[in-house]
Amino acid sequence: MEQFLTFGIVGLSTAAIYAVIGSGLVLTYVTTGVFNFAHGAAGMLAAFCYWQFTVGWGWPVPLALALVLLVLAPGFGLAVERVLMRPVQRLGEAERLVMTVALLSGAIAAARWIWDPNVPRPLGVFFADRTPFHLGPATVTWHQALTMTVAVAVAAGLWFLLNRTRTGAEMRATVDDRALVQLTGADPVRASRVAWILGTQLAAIGGILIAPTVALDASQLSLLIVSAYTAAVFGRLRSLPLTFAGAIVVGCLESYLTGYLPQNDYLPGLRLAAPALLLFLALLVFRHPRLRGRDRRLVQVPAPTLRGTAVFALSTVAFAVVLATTLGEADLVTYGPIFSLGIVALSYIPLAGYAGQISLCQLSMAGIGAVVWGHLGTHGGLWALAAAIAVSAAAGALIAVPALRFSGVYLALGTAAFAVVLDRWIFTLPSFDVIGVRIALFDQGSVEMAGPSLFGLRLDSEAELMVLAAVCLGLASLGVARLRRSGFGRRLIALRDSEAAYATLGGNLLTTKVLVFSLSAGIAGLGGALYGMQQRSITAEQFSLVAGLPIFLVAVIGGLGAVGNGLFAGTAFVGPNLLIGLASWTQNIVSVLPALAGMGLGHSPQGIITRFRRQWEPLGRDRIALPALLGGLTLGWLLRLTDLVNGWTYLLGSLVLAYALRGCAAARQAPRTEPDVPVEWWGVRRPWRPQDGEVLARATAGR
Repeated sequence: MEQFLTFGIVGLSTAAIYAVIGSGLVLTYVTTGVFNFAHGAAGMLAAFCYWQFTVGWGWPVPLALALVLLVLAPGFGLAVERVLMRPVQRLGEAERLVMTVALLSGAIAAARWIWDPNVPRPLGVFFADRTPFHLGPATVTWHQALTMTVAVAVAAGLWFLLNRTRTGAEMRATVDDRALVQLTGADPVRASRVAWILGTQLAAIGGILIAPTVALDASQLSLLIVSAYTAAVFGRLRSLPLTFAGAIVVGCLESYLTGYLPQNDYLPGLRLAAPALLLFLALLVFRHPRLRGRDRRLVQVPAPTLRGTAVFALSTVAFAVVLATTLGEADLVTYGPIFSLGIVALSYIPLAGYAGQISLCQLSMAGIGAVVWGHLGTHGGLWALAAAIAVSAAAGALIAVPALRFSGVYLALGTAAFAVVLDRWIFTLPSFDVIGVRIALFDQGSVEMAGPSLFGLRLDSEAELMVLAAVCLGLASLGVARLRRSGFGRRLIALRDSEAAYATLGGNLLTTKVLVFSLSAGIAGLGGALYGMQQRSITAEQFSLVAGLPIFLVAVIGGLGAVGNGLFAGTAFVGPNLLIGLASWTQNIVSVLPALAGMGLGHSPQGIITRFRRQWEPLGRDRIALPALLGGLTLGWLLRLTDLVNGWTYLLGSLVLAYALRGCAAARQAPRTEPDVPVEWWGVRRPWRPQDGEVLARATAGR
């Protein structure tokens, strides 16, 4: 009994922290309509800053707390609201969600940049010098008592703010109808600002309280928010009392699993994945209210031409051939994943771009495809590649069935929870038997990968695998373009526009979602298998939720409706490694770039590819400039093959030639406008036109 009470006290202490963090999440959501995926990252940054002040620089604890909670946290919340969220407030829910995902990814990358993750940073608990006191047979530390006291104070303070003050009423009304709030004389901008400041402060309090009990790691602290997500879902993203009740369930579950879970090789990961599993179950069981502040502003998805997509596919393969024949072995290892990760990014097009289903576990699907190929493709048989695609597609169908109850932010939460369960438990399992069949995943280590056999030839060099991945990317792009022009593609667009209308008109939601999730996961599995071949050896960490966020961001930045997004995303994600090759100190800058680009989504919500295509269309239509460009690129490639020029000269020369010819083509096709000539000079400074007489007659009659 004493042990049971002890674990209960530990669980309640942890639950208090989750309640504080979750209440800040709910506060931000009910007052701004934005579900902040970066809420845990704000707490993580606060914990690191607190460590820096107290341990790193030796400042007094009260001074450090005051600086973090009263200066840095409010300043961070104010900057997020003013710089990031206000520009996208007019956009749809998906754009606001992407912005917070970008902030999460950027905060993790920035923390790893500032604080070396290889250096341990222990942080002491509060009142460590005081003797714990006893509550019956259980022992309670002063740190645990402090956390529970803070949670009670936060609950009382938030209830009073939201229900007994004008500011609270203004905050709750802002998300429902900003225009109506303005008519009453209130300021919705001020309400949003207050919500972001308070929410960030609560995240900072939770991060500082929990940091002494866990490792001070950027990813781990940021993903503790999964437990707070679960508590918030218990509260339906709007009820603070139910959020606190959910936090108690999560905290006690974690504590009792730590104390009573049997010790074997298969269950340790279950304790780490328990909050994510509970989140997934809560999403399934609870009936979700209408998403607050939800306004769907859909971007048009034009149907690509098959001829244009075929040209693009051939260009992709040609690009790979040029890279394979001009790059050295080390550079091929670095830039080879352009095409395999491009396939993973392409998997977002039918799922998110066509069907409007937000998924954060596509890289996890790629990991399933990679591990299947690693175990079945040791002899290079292409049947193993088909098996990798099929198993990944089956995993996608497994997500699709419960996803019928999810939409919008709930779907993003559900797929994120699925990815965390894979990261923390499934991918860490040792080998096991199912009905006499041996199942092996990463087997608590790494999986060796081999290249495939094609027409009796073993493709095992970096150059061969790069070209193979490019061919697969080209074929997959053609398939996705054909899908958009098919009847099923039109049904996916209808599903994206309105699930209720789609079902009312006779569409089968279950069948459609299962098919599109399976298709998308199968594409991701193909990309994961090819990526594993190029890496030679893979680990579970390469396919984690945090590792997949930058790829998701780059895909969204490119434009989820563009078939060319696969090549763009792969190039944009891997290409910046060029900076690392020039200067190793730029590695941290490169890791932050996807997040920074995602934060700029508000300036180009339709994606960069649309604007890029508009800028380069004149060159594609010009019958002089386009052949000149192709000829120049071919000549430069031949010079590079004969070592008459180096790779840098070829790259820079190609860029200069392309931009120069694009400028010439744009100038040649620009519409010719004549200067505005006054009416009294018609026929003198410009030729007289037949319609000029009618124009003059009408003008005279009007007078």
